[in-house]
Amino acid sequence: MRRSQCEITEKKSIEEILKRCRIGRLATVGADGYPYITPLNYVYWQGAIYFHCAHKGEKIDNIARDPRVCFEVDIPLAYKGIDFEPQGPVCQVHQFYHSVIIRGRAEVVGDLVEKVDALNALMASHEGVADFSRITADLPAVAACAVVAVRIESLSGKSDLAQKKSEVDKEQIRKYLQQRNLPGDAEAARLIR
Repeated sequence: MRRSQCEITEKKSIEEILKRCRIGRLATVGADGYPYITPLNYVYWQGAIYFHCAHKGEKIDNIARDPRVCFEVDIPLAYKGIDFEPQGPVCQVHQFYHSVIIRGRAEVVGDLVEKVDALNALMASHEGVADFSRITADLPAVAACAVVAVRIESLSGKSDLAQKKSEVDKEQIRKYLQQRNLPGDAEAARLIR
């Protein structure tokens, strides 16, 4: 990572970002050699990324041909706009965020127990409640979908939170975000230190 001061080195912090996000982007290698990116619902569960999809399609064809994938999630926090310093250079606008990038190998889950458990983990993650109708192996929907696991080979996290700024600049940014109070501003202001 070029900006090492932005790197998240604690696995627990990376996992918190993965558990907080609901939509990720999966990059596969297309038949034409170009990357093919698909946004999808996922769950980070048992040390892997799981998602469900149709049994057929470009994403599944790409995985069958070349299981190497890249998966990305991000949490946009706050945007420092031109109103922060109206007379300053326009190029000083900035987005604060957290992100995780995973490299791994994707495989269609063949084990029925793992498939059902992953679908229930996906439901629990997205529903946000423990009390929902559990998915069972005998449901037609289980046979109608594929579940894919991305087995993680490497992962990296990044938080861009004004790490290169002086303490004076950070304090000005914190005050700006607290006064503006748009969604994400309070969290970014709290994390910029």
